Amino acid sequence: MNILRAQPTHAADLHTLLDEYFEALAVVKRDTPADIARSLADPADATWLAYVDGVPAGCVALRQLPLEGTPAGSALECKRLYARPAYRGRGISAALLDAMEAHAHEAGATWIYLDSKDDLTSALRIYAQRGYQACERYNDNPQATVFMRKRVG
Repeated sequence: MNILRAQPTHAADLHTLLDEYFEALAVVKRDTPADIARSLADPADATWLAYVDGVPAGCVALRQLPLEGTPAGSALECKRLYARPAYRGRGISAALLDAMEAHAHEAGATWIYLDSKDDLTSALRIYAQRGYQACERYNDNPQATVFMRKRVG
């Protein structure tokens, strides 16, 4: 397994993974190709890809989260954690989260937030095992039913 920070040259692999992610979760696709390109080019955002034998196997993104009353960069948001079904059980989600959390800590962030759905029990179990705890709703995502955060700094 190889975990790397995605660059604009990885856009095709990321599009493929995100298309599968939105279909698997049965949620409305909210990332346009322009959004993805902008995020990959923005040094404040970061996305990681997992490759197994050269094949894209998973992804996770970390974005700035502007929260009222918090200094810029102190709150980040974990988005789009996904491991392809054929590659699950190999520690891909853990490796992606390790890279994301290390980056957040090194960047001086205090919190990583995330939203999810209550029927994604495997994902929620992973987050809880990693120290994410329930928090108040912090966004207006109509598809999200669970809100969590973890102190990283």
